[in-house]
Order: sequence, then structure tokens, then C-alpha cells
Amino acid sequence: MRALNDTPTLRAAAITGVIAGGLLFDQTVDFWGQTLTNVALWALLLCWLRRAPPEDQLTLAVCVCYATLGEIFLSLVWGLYEYRLANIPLFVPPGHALLFMLGAILARHARDWIVWFVPLAATPFVFLLAITGIGTLDALLFALFLLCLLSGRASRLYAVMFVLSLAMEIYGTWLGNWTWAEEAPWLGFTTVNPPLAAGAFYCMLDMLVVATIAGRSRSPKRISTTATVSGAPAPGGLQVS
Repeated sequence: MRALNDTPTLRAAAITGVIAGGLLFDQTVDFWGQTLTNVALWALLLCWLRRAPPEDQLTLAVCVCYATLGEIFLSLVWGLYEYRLANIPLFVPPGHALLFMLGAILARHARDWIVWFVPLAATPFVFLLAITGIGTLDALLFALFLLCLLSGRASRLYAVMFVLSLAMEIYGTWLGNWTWAEEAPWLGFTTVNPPLAAGAFYCMLDMLVVATIAGRSRSPKRISTTATVSGAPAPGGLQVS
């Protein structure tokens, strides 16, 4: 009999609770807040990694590696955003992997229309931010998001992640865990806090993970994603060519 904490619904609830609670602890609990959040997110990820099939372990490990490199570049090198302690909290890389897992679970239940509805709903707001000059970076990020959708590998996953990550960005910046720069260094594009299309970075991360795992396959088959850890099929009907 499958353990209760292995069901997709409870797994999604656990991820949501740990990320939401962890960000709140990080911001409101002095000294120990970030440490407790670090321990909680890593413990949750490692617990599931230990029981996951090898392909799922690789998927999440690749996600953590790409997320770490991306955070170093985007925050410490580019300076596009800054965490409250001017560091990269240790809970961030596993947080990306857990969010990827949550997105895969939700994408499994998403309808196909989400692939066109999300960009269609976001387009007017991105256009408004661009023409008013309030958030010109959003136009570039939105183009990256569309590129992910057009890649065709896991379109439903990318659409879900765009919305899911925007919700987390709004929550995290509202709490003050991190803050986006008013102007993107090097490019001079203006940004809002957070950018509406910030989810494009998460989609690019997921696309890199999907492409890396797909590239390892020697024959056409469905590759495993984090959703399969819970016994669910790959989101979006991912096919390796």
C-alpha cells in the first residue's frame, strides 16, 4: 500500500506548506529562521530522493545544480535581485527542485488549454508594462517564456510553472525575502518587484532539466520527471526525440 505522504495530493500540499512556511520563518524569525528553513527544505528533498527511482534522483539533482548556477549568476554576478542577507540562502536550490516537483504534479492534472491561456492572459499586462516603461524587462522575459512553450517538450509544465513561480515571487517579495533591482544591470531595462514574467527564469530552468535528461536517453521513450516519483506519468506527454 502506498504511504500517504507518497500520494501526489499530499506531496503537493507538503511542498506548498514547507516553501510558504519556510519563507515566512526566514523573514520573521531572527537568527534561526533561515537555518530552520535550510534544514526543512533539504530534509524534505533528501527524504524523497532517497526513495525515488534513479531517473527521478538524477532529474532533481540536475535541477539543483542548474538552480545553484543560475542563482549565482542572476543574483551575485548580474545583480538582478538580492536576498535580504545579500547571500544565496541554502534553501534556495532545493526549493527550486521542490517547486519543479510541484509543477510536474500540477501539470499532470492541467488541461491542454493552459498552454495558450497563460500567455494570452499575460500578454496585455506585459504590453502595458513595456509601453509605459515601468517593466521593460518583462518583454524580454516573456519572449523567453514563449520560447519554452514553442520548444514543445513539456509545454504544460512550463505554463504551470509560469503561474506557480509568479505566485511564489509575489509572496517572497511581499515578505521581503528578496528584492528585484529597479533596473536590470548591463541591459538598462526597468523592472517591477517582482517582474510579471519572472516565471520565465523558472521555465528556462525546467527546460534545461528536461533537455538534459532527454539528451541522456538513447532511444525514444517517455522520460521520468518528478511527478513520476508519485506514480504519475510525465507532464505534457514529454517525448524524447
